Amino acid sequence: MILVLAGGVGAARFIEGLVQVVPPESITAVVNTGDDMELHGLKISPDLDIVTCTLADLIDRQQGWGIIGDTDACMSWLVKLGGPGWFKLGDRDLALHIRRTAMLRAGATLSEVVESFRQSLGVAVKIMPMSDDPVPTYILTDLGEMHFEEYFVRRHAQDAVRGVRYVGIETARPAPGLLELIAAAETILIAPSNPVVSIGPILAIPGVRAAIVASPAPVITVSPIIGGAPLKGPAAPLMRAMGLEVSAVGVARAYAGLLDGIVIDQVDVALAAQIESLGMRVAVTDTIMRGPVEKANLAWVALQLAEARPAAV
Repeated sequence: MILVLAGGVGAARFIEGLVQVVPPESITAVVNTGDDMELHGLKISPDLDIVTCTLADLIDRQQGWGIIGDTDACMSWLVKLGGPGWFKLGDRDLALHIRRTAMLRAGATLSEVVESFRQSLGVAVKIMPMSDDPVPTYILTDLGEMHFEEYFVRRHAQDAVRGVRYVGIETARPAPGLLELIAAAETILIAPSNPVVSIGPILAIPGVRAAIVASPAPVITVSPIIGGAPLKGPAAPLMRAMGLEVSAVGVARAYAGLLDGIVIDQVDVALAAQIESLGMRVAVTDTIMRGPVEKANLAWVALQLAEARPAAV
């Protein structure tokens, strides 16, 4: 079994490549829920929905989020009636949040909701949240603390970052079965996701990091930083705030003590020796996932680095 620690868009695209290389039923994606929030009285899980809808081939690929062909009639009326419009939700997208909220209020766990959605949308990859307990990520700025989505979407990541806090992390429990899955995994892959607010919350869940360290499985990541910058998202200011260099070297150091290897982009080949001096193997390839071929190649390279030998693409 291949276990993938996942954020949103980058992770979803990486898993799309992985399912071309190994059977989708052999993959379990453990998804960040630090972005989860409540808005309009609804429970919203951005990264879980991105991963699920991408693997169901329902995602708006131009955006990387939202459902393809969606409309915004409800959102337009919410704004007309004085509601907040900074976090855009399509009409079909709203159905996910309405159903999720109803199930949670009826007593279902988030894991049960995720499994229900996975089956309803015909996704073969197993998907699970990092925890059934709320662990929202807050960003400390000069304006005070704000939820990550407010910092990123509403404020366009324009505020100086002074710190990051995973609220409730001390008492959060790993999703049911997660620690057992880590122990049983043949390979653990950390997707090319933001190391601070996408993967960081997963690793901060009590017991998760220790379970990965104890696991005999090789642990491989793909750097989301290419040529000293992320392809998208606010990884740069967040990494700097955490004292990490914004580079593939910084990504390797963010996962110090966990990694056996890292895949970096060919433009960063000069960093390979420095990363290897940290005690991990390095593979160099094109890490920009432009289409199915590039996605499959990246997954193949990551598995080769983990010394996995699946059938050729």
